[in-house]
Amino acid sequence: MTTESRVRAALVLEDGSIFSGRIFGSESSAVGEVVFNTAMTGYQEMLTDPSYAGQILVATYPLIGNYGVNEYDFESEKVQVSGFVVREHCLSPSHSLSQRSLDDFLRLNSVVALSDVDTRAITRRLRTAGVMKGMIVVDELYDEAIRKLGEIPDYGDVNYVNKVSTRKPYNWQDKTSSLKESETGQRIFVSDCGLKYNILRNLQSRGCNVHVVPSTITAAELIAQKPDGVVLSPGPGNPDLLDHTTNMARNLIGKMPILGICLGNQVIACAFGGRNYKLKFGHRGGNHPVRDVDTGLVHITAQNHGYAIDPDSLPREIKITHVNLNDDTVEGIRHTEYPVMGIQYHSEASPGPRDNEYIFDKFLDMVRDHAIDLVH
Repeated sequence: MTTESRVRAALVLEDGSIFSGRIFGSESSAVGEVVFNTAMTGYQEMLTDPSYAGQILVATYPLIGNYGVNEYDFESEKVQVSGFVVREHCLSPSHSLSQRSLDDFLRLNSVVALSDVDTRAITRRLRTAGVMKGMIVVDELYDEAIRKLGEIPDYGDVNYVNKVSTRKPYNWQDKTSSLKESETGQRIFVSDCGLKYNILRNLQSRGCNVHVVPSTITAAELIAQKPDGVVLSPGPGNPDLLDHTTNMARNLIGKMPILGICLGNQVIACAFGGRNYKLKFGHRGGNHPVRDVDTGLVHITAQNHGYAIDPDSLPREIKITHVNLNDDTVEGIRHTEYPVMGIQYHSEASPGPRDNEYIFDKFLDMVRDHAIDLVH
């Protein structure tokens, strides 16, 4: 391709690969780390998942948009991905709950998408070379797009949690549910590193009073509010950049029960002196097999992360509780003395199988046991 070649609509990768397609949604450009998700359904949940902040998402399932968008399947207040790439975009969605098309949804959120793309070829490229920076371009000079990609920072160098975390604390009330706060419910505080609403829904449906706090909160501020337990939420980016959240978690250990989910799991590892490393192309989808080390049972899990805990870096008092059967990465940890546990997968699903919602029950059992221990 010559230096004067112009790309009408395409995804350009930093290795020089070009994947042509057609623009829908917002007619703009987008840059970010290009990743793929293998789930067959749940595009609305994916698009609104804050863990995709700073990323261009490629859907491997070939038909997207066929059931539209509704008010029930939001996982945050807006679309979080930088851009979206699909094989075939359905122009005529059909579902009883559908309120608008995917095209309208993305346009309203000013997010660009690309259809008629060879998503299988993109996925194969990323599996072989690893995730990399990319740019969705419209009427752009090829060399200019490559130049711009060289100028943007690497994904692992940006603190995306600061971009997606709530600025103010709030009490959660699901607008689609009739459940109200209970005077006797456990007070669970969720540190928002990029949480998904279904975590809050799961806690509220179990009778908890759920309070969301910014990721910038200190341990002293949390302790002063006397929570019964704390959840460290999922979120985007590199856990090594979250010194503040790691220090907060470290200062809560032994004082109250803690559950870490995905990024929260990695933060717990860091709080005990552990290390994390970047995966070649990450785990994103709804079909990842995870083995429970204690029971031997295998659970099919929903996942969305690009980093993993280094098992050799964990101290002796941290037990590995779950292992990924695809690549043997750490999928869960637990402290042998304190009420602290973490999982690398998404117990709240959305999208994905709901088989792992029992994790919330285990956490709340831990909260109850801790309360009994305090009494005695």
